[in-house]
Amino acid sequence: MRRVPSEPRTGWRETVESQGLVFPVTVRPDGTERPYWNENAYYELGAAEVDQLEEATEQLHGMCLEAARHLASGAMGPLGLPEGSLRLAQASLDAGTPSLYGRFDLRYAGVDEGPPKLLEYNADTPTGLLESAVVQWFWLEDTHPDRDQWNSLHERLVAAWQDLAPRLTQPVWFAHHEGEATGEEWMTVTYLRDTAEQAGLATQGITMGQIGYNEAAEYFVGHEAQMLRTCFKLYPWEDMLREPFGRWVEPRPNPMYGTTWLEPPWKVLLSNKALLAALWHLYPGHELLLPAYLDEPHGLTEWVAKPLHGREGASIRVHAEGIEHEQPGGYGAEGWCYQQWCPLPQLDGNKVVLGSWVVDGRAAGVGIRESDGWITDDDARFVPHLIDTASPSEAQRAAWVDDDRRGPGR
Repeated sequence: MRRVPSEPRTGWRETVESQGLVFPVTVRPDGTERPYWNENAYYELGAAEVDQLEEATEQLHGMCLEAARHLASGAMGPLGLPEGSLRLAQASLDAGTPSLYGRFDLRYAGVDEGPPKLLEYNADTPTGLLESAVVQWFWLEDTHPDRDQWNSLHERLVAAWQDLAPRLTQPVWFAHHEGEATGEEWMTVTYLRDTAEQAGLATQGITMGQIGYNEAAEYFVGHEAQMLRTCFKLYPWEDMLREPFGRWVEPRPNPMYGTTWLEPPWKVLLSNKALLAALWHLYPGHELLLPAYLDEPHGLTEWVAKPLHGREGASIRVHAEGIEHEQPGGYGAEGWCYQQWCPLPQLDGNKVVLGSWVVDGRAAGVGIRESDGWITDDDARFVPHLIDTASPSEAQRAAWVDDDRRGPGR
């Protein structure tokens, strides 16, 4: 894996905005701008590195499903969640409620530096999807059309909706939080809605604030009191369960009146940083994991303290040789997970995190972010990538996705 300096395309900002990336720059508190989309460089991965990352991603996904059941049992406490949350998650697991996608954040420096290490799992409300699936693909076609990219996200999302369709009552509602100012969440939901429509599903858009509940009939409603039978929401489960409507999110005796939520309630377990401690408890010493414990470091001399419900690096504390750092943020009252400090690899002075995507249980591609500091926060930059192999045909790419769909257990 290497970082290669590159000349940005003329009019790059207008180009990526036209592709849906309405947040191409990060606006800092002082009003200055810094590119979020950064094509002053690109990352080049070898075929062996992609194979290693793909295998690790799918192995981690399977391990996390096992950890979810451990967490749902209450063996590691309430996880800072409201009463009844674990029961809801367990019922969702038992019912086999489907999941669409997620993103592992990995520490990785290349095949010669050993296996990737799991930093966290963005399992419930992962963003960075549009730039990973669409914008960097168009960058590749514009700049290196003869090269490949580890990126089957779009094809796999469409295929996943097709596979899920028999289990979903249409229309599928797509909800985002209207208070998010950058447009990132709105565009993420808009893109996912587009993939569902490409798969042939009927859809409707809504904001979280427009969702209501009919207490007399006991079901969730959208516009004009229409029943919400299926709803994709880009909104954290731990927040939704604390809100007044949260008490109504429970398995219904009559499934005709229930709502299928995507992501499902059991994802509240995997988006919780307690997952890291659960994995280490279930798979101690595993090569893809870092030691992690709840509530205290348990003998770790260098550690990162992560709030259980933290997002975008907020409230994280680092205690390591020569580093004492605390990120601002309002998290932590819900509890902490202490994870072994493992400094990010640095390429040309940039600290690098790989976001490895999972769609319908299969590895689907990567988005790479780099930061100046040790914590990957909302000041990070997204940098496109390519693979040092020739570009396959569209027919070959489609065949790979189709082969996976017909794989064992499908």
